[in-house]
Amino acid sequence: MVLDSFSLQGKTAVVTGCSTGLGQGMSLGLAEAGAKVLGVDYVESDETVELMKKIGADFKAIKENLMTLEPIERIISSAVETFGSLDILVNNAGIIRREDSINFTEKDWDEVVDLNMKTLFFLSQAAARQFIKQGRGGKIINVASMLSFQGGIRVPSYTASKSGVMGLTKLMANEWASHRINVNAIAPGYMATNNTAALRADPVRSAELLGRIPAGRWGDPADLKGPVVFLASSASDYVSGYTIAVDGGWLAR
Repeated sequence: MVLDSFSLQGKTAVVTGCSTGLGQGMSLGLAEAGAKVLGVDYVESDETVELMKKIGADFKAIKENLMTLEPIERIISSAVETFGSLDILVNNAGIIRREDSINFTEKDWDEVVDLNMKTLFFLSQAAARQFIKQGRGGKIINVASMLSFQGGIRVPSYTASKSGVMGLTKLMANEWASHRINVNAIAPGYMATNNTAALRADPVRSAELLGRIPAGRWGDPADLKGPVVFLASSASDYVSGYTIAVDGGWLAR
């Protein structure tokens, strides 16, 4: 039956940035589909832990700072040691810095690009090596953005990094498909998360954004549950190198 292909029973997923927002929503979606989940964040993930307990999920949260590459091997090892394997990686952790491009600093450039793109690549590389070692393929799901498609304003390093995420998704998919590793991305639209708090608090800017979204609302982290389960499951085995927009129709306008 086709619904069986969406099941994640017996699979282990690593989700970065799991403590709140999109990472929390995707972690819950994967767990609801049957996956064991190792959540990673630089802060404690108490809220996610409690939500996972409520649904009886097999979940472990670890605290690691992904602003450097130092924790990467430890994260992969923790997943394998805790749950016996690694099958799914969701690269969700990311940051944004807002400032006019004319005033943008090197620090705000480097921090955003390092986390959003450099760490994403090397964590994907480590996961792919584990997938190849296990010999049964795997799934890598990157979190892109509307600014993977558009330029935006006042977010130069974020736009550069998220454009890079879409490009790296294609490159990794091309190189690793022969190992039965699918690499795809989700590009969330304007979501009600910490990253958009300032926009939602600005009545003029919020009205402008909502006026362009055909769905007429901000997205919710739960809106990513279906897409992430699809890309993590065998239902998407022939989907490779693609970025799925989950945007309420934003790009269609």
